[in-house]
Amino acid sequence: MKKLKILILCGLWLLMIGGLTAQPSHRDLMAEALFAPELVMHNQQAIGLSEEQKAYIKAEIQKAATRFTDLNWQIQSEMETMAALVKSERVDETRAMTQLDKLLGIEREIKRTQLGLLFRIKNKLTAEQQAQLQSLKLKPGKND
Repeated sequence: MKKLKILILCGLWLLMIGGLTAQPSHRDLMAEALFAPELVMHNQQAIGLSEEQKAYIKAEIQKAATRFTDLNWQIQSEMETMAALVKSERVDETRAMTQLDKLLGIEREIKRTQLGLLFRIKNKLTAEQQAQLQSLKLKPGKND
């Protein structure tokens, strides 16, 4: 029974993620234009990150991490509710679809939080720092 619940949760999660990532060309364009926090952190000296920039980026990462934790708790709770709805012999489609909307709303908020962080990081960098990071992204072993 527990294995079935885990299987259902994994299946639903994969369906959600698969549907939301079905546009790889858009994701590639976004990845080209934005900078992962890890890339900035690993290259802070190389790009001449100021103390003010470091403090700002660290604070933004911490805020996002707190938000991600809250959202992960929410999504786990809602996944349990969804699992309970679909494990019965007959699925109440209306309730299940309403629950799916809740799950997709949380997933949307996760993506908004993630992209918002990337936007704020990019906006804090100078044009020169952005160009340096772009060139670092192209080097093998630097694609953090």
